[in-house]
Amino acid sequence: MAQAEIGLIGLGVMGSNLALNIAEKGNKIAVFNRTVARTKEFYEEAGALQGQIVPCETIEEFVAAIRPPRPIIIMIQAGAAVDQQMELLRPYLEKNDIMIDAGNANFRDTMRRFDALQDSGLTFIGMGVSGGEEGARHGPSIMVGGKEDSWKRVEKVLTSIAAKYKDEPCVAWLGENGAGHFVKTIHNGIEYADMQMIAEIYGILRDGLKMTAPEIADVFAEWNKGRLESYLIEISATVLAAKDPISGNPIVDMILDKAGQKGTGKWSAIEAQNMGVPATGIEAAVAARSISSFKTEREAAEKILGLPDVPALQVADKAAFIKDLESALLAGKIGAYAQGFAVMSAASKEYNWNLPMPTIAKIWRAGCIIRSQFLDEITSAFTKAPDAANLIVTPAFATMVKDTDGALRRVVSTAALHGLPVPALASALGYFDSYRRARGTANVIQAQRDFFGAHGFDRVDGADSHHGPWGSGLNA
Repeated sequence: MAQAEIGLIGLGVMGSNLALNIAEKGNKIAVFNRTVARTKEFYEEAGALQGQIVPCETIEEFVAAIRPPRPIIIMIQAGAAVDQQMELLRPYLEKNDIMIDAGNANFRDTMRRFDALQDSGLTFIGMGVSGGEEGARHGPSIMVGGKEDSWKRVEKVLTSIAAKYKDEPCVAWLGENGAGHFVKTIHNGIEYADMQMIAEIYGILRDGLKMTAPEIADVFAEWNKGRLESYLIEISATVLAAKDPISGNPIVDMILDKAGQKGTGKWSAIEAQNMGVPATGIEAAVAARSISSFKTEREAAEKILGLPDVPALQVADKAAFIKDLESALLAGKIGAYAQGFAVMSAASKEYNWNLPMPTIAKIWRAGCIIRSQFLDEITSAFTKAPDAANLIVTPAFATMVKDTDGALRRVVSTAALHGLPVPALASALGYFDSYRRARGTANVIQAQRDFFGAHGFDRVDGADSHHGPWGSGLNA
């Protein structure tokens, strides 16, 4: 029997779908699961794809079934379980075999695992996979980090299973060690911001304009035909239009307003802070999810504080206001992507990855959760200006920021005046206003720091004097 081209450990939802995708694209794959019964079940359910699948009951059998050098995808819960699985595998592997973590790993764990194998003869790939269950089965966006020769060993298989955008596969090698998982982390951070801003716009439509879920669904469906065309806008229209089979009400009205999170958004915000790169949209989105989880506290606070005593939202031209909401959401989206790419640019320098920004935008155009027509424009912007300091100063996006600035300003101010929370959209406005202002207000902060801690400051005239005339007795 011919050996498998690749192996996969972990036949949960994502692992099973990825394995079926690999088999369906003509690649022979060996599979193993800690629970033998699950391996048998998976094989039985594979139907016509059984001929491409080698089910294995032991690690020894599994490793022997794969053509050397053996690429082995580990698709299990991120964290300690991956380290344990790697240790179980190592005694059976040979020189140049490749362990591939395809879970939502922290890139720092990926770097640690990569370094730990440096002198072992084995190697490691940290592979970000985006698209959820559907993407894993029919074509995800794949972000690969590791040695380039390891990538070349798996390139054919991964190219065959990746999503396609105008026949271009949404997969790329992005750099060594943790590059792939870092890019996936920032992808998820942008996703957090995008989802939060959509939720804020929904809140204005629901609580401000008193529109029903089906009416809001129609708004999002219409927006999906224009500049906001994207997977997240599309599914927002779908979920808002869906009915609850139990009550008959819109299903979204029956869902508890407590958002979950698995950590990648938080990691994005932390790494941005570590590198001193503002990612205020991502930070606002993470904070908003955290606040949402305090349901009992929020209910108690409303009883104590009440809602703001402000006038009900009334607009003279509803259609014009909804158009403003569309433009404001586009502006916020631009801010979130600009911040995400700025964080990746800083990380690329910090870790010597040389991340290819146009390529990253390209492989996000299909398969992943933040896929949208918008990414074609980002690809073009970074192709024309690969060294641009920030996405929003590239010609195309500078024009978009100017075109949407008024709408964002009107929406944020209207929401604030009517007590409707829009933390992510407000953060986008603050980001734009701060980034575009040549003379800011940090001079006062520098004066304060020098006053209480003698930290010094630079002068606008360049004079060789770096402390203020505060008096020696005033410092504390």
